[in-house]
Amino acid sequence: MVRRLLVLLMPLLVLSPIPPSPAAAGGDDMVVRMRLVKLVRSLPVAVEDGTGYDRDLYPHWSSQGAGCDTREVVLRDEDRADGSTQDGECRTVGGSWRSAYDGVTTVDSSSFDIDHVVALAEAHASGASAWDVERREAYANDLGDPRSLIAVSASSNRSKSDRDPAEWLPDLGVCRFVTAWTVVKVRWSLTVDAAEKQALRDAVRDCPDRIIRVQTVG
Repeated sequence: MVRRLLVLLMPLLVLSPIPPSPAAAGGDDMVVRMRLVKLVRSLPVAVEDGTGYDRDLYPHWSSQGAGCDTREVVLRDEDRADGSTQDGECRTVGGSWRSAYDGVTTVDSSSFDIDHVVALAEAHASGASAWDVERREAYANDLGDPRSLIAVSASSNRSKSDRDPAEWLPDLGVCRFVTAWTVVKVRWSLTVDAAEKQALRDAVRDCPDRIIRVQTVG
């Protein structure tokens, strides 16, 4: 539930006037504050290259301590039910989830997937192929921004697959999706192809042009 509230509140946390330039946050990380339209425009364009992609190059659902892995943490944080608990294997008991892509609800977490908003294959083709294994694993298990990983119905995740916004948009929450997509690309310094960028620019015309805050990963 914490992650779900953070996703909903994220735009409200950045509505005060803030210059559109990045501000240092220590180390190689930066905090970027920019209006959505300008954030999309800032995305660097490059030809995708998915050569050598293998899902195993991106270790995912890593241990997060206390018997939990990444999947269980996302499910726990996106649980909408009051009074749910975690069992000895960190599974949420008595939980309820709603898929952001199609509105499907469930009380059976096994029927939901944890989706990389920017799929691993898409990330690989957009610059992640050059990363070392530690950075690839960090990307595949990114709990640092609730827009990176979300719980969705298996059917909507299969429909999306590794396609980008030029090829696929959700039935519900298009603005939320393209904002999250843009955030992940900026957060991890990934590129977009020309058709992808145009699709994002087209989509955000119908979205509130809020200031978006992104913590980059150096």
